Amino acid sequence: MTLADINALDTAAFVARFGALFEHSPWVVARAAGLRPFADLHTGLMAALHAASPDEQLALIRAHPELAGKAAIDRTLTEASAAEQASAGLDRLTPAEYARFHTLNAAYRARFAFPFIICVRLTDKAGILAAMEQRLGNDRDNEIAAAMAQIGEIVRLRLEDMA
Repeated sequence: MTLADINALDTAAFVARFGALFEHSPWVVARAAGLRPFADLHTGLMAALHAASPDEQLALIRAHPELAGKAAIDRTLTEASAAEQASAGLDRLTPAEYARFHTLNAAYRARFAFPFIICVRLTDKAGILAAMEQRLGNDRDNEIAAAMAQIGEIVRLRLEDMA
């Protein structure tokens, strides 16, 4: 599908095609539909996200699952999240690795009141754990900014998968 075709989609078709790019948050894509025409789809989608209120951005961040968390164990992750976590080996953790993820997830959620977000396809288990430990030292505003940047990377890779 060309960019001209994407820009010509009606809102419902645009949301149907791209609504799953943002974890459980098709509202971002619905808002982006009103910003067309785009010169670049990813840039347009991220513009819609950055125009959202802080509470809406936080809701998107909170819509993401914890890494190697309950949703992964219960197999209730979205198809995209399950594949992404598997790509980093998070579906094949040793008991010690699982315990470390659980501990860091709990500490992160206690500190920031939202899950740790990283584009797992751009790293591995060790890189994720190191980033979790390092980012626990961030202040909340910097961590929200980091989460938003990581969501941008996740969306970029999901778009590439659709091409």
